[in-house]
Formats: sequence, C-alpha cells, structure tokens
Amino acid sequence: MGVTAFPHPVTNSNYPDGDAETGMPQQESSDWMGITIGGTLLVGSLLLLSGKKRAGLVATAAATALTVLDQQETIREWWNALPQYLDEAQRLLDQAQSTIDDLAAKREKLLGMFNR
Repeated sequence: MGVTAFPHPVTNSNYPDGDAETGMPQQESSDWMGITIGGTLLVGSLLLLSGKKRAGLVATAAATALTVLDQQETIREWWNALPQYLDEAQRLLDQAQSTIDDLAAKREKLLGMFNR
C-alpha cells in the first residue's frame, strides 16, 4: 500500500488577476453588442457599396438603433452638452458676422477715398 500526497487546493487569493487552476489571466467576456453593431454596420456598408441602397440603409439604421440602445448614457451626456456647444457656435458666428461687417465698412471707406 502506497501513500499518495494530495495537492493543496489553490485559492483565488494566490492569483487575484487570474484563474485559480491555471494561474493564467482570465479573458474578458466578449462584447456581443459591440460585435453585433459592428457586423451590422459592415453589412450595411457592403450593401450600400454593392448598389442595394434600400437594404443597406435598413441595415445601417438598425446598427444606429442598436448603438443608441447600447450607449444610452453617452447619448444622454451628449444631449445635455449640446446647448453649450450651440451657444459657442452661435458666439463664433456672431463674431464672424461682426468681422465681415467691419471689413465691408472699411472696404466702402477705401473705395470712397480712391473714387475722389
């Protein structure tokens, strides 16, 4: 009769970032929603390139809808930040308009000086 030593069980505390049995890092689960969205967008693009416009638009619209469903928090943040960007764009447009008006006035003044 022989004596066999049983190995001690390895706990997760020895491998906090890995698998207890192999000691290898655990692989992250696949992002199935992202894969689905990317695949749908790719199919839609290929359909558009092949000339099947209606099917391509339907596929890309489906990918867009899936993206909105998957990224609701990001969409909400962008929506809340949109008024600030619009205010900044309006300010830049007002500044450009005042610069154009100023240049037009100077142009008229110069034309008046040369036409004497």
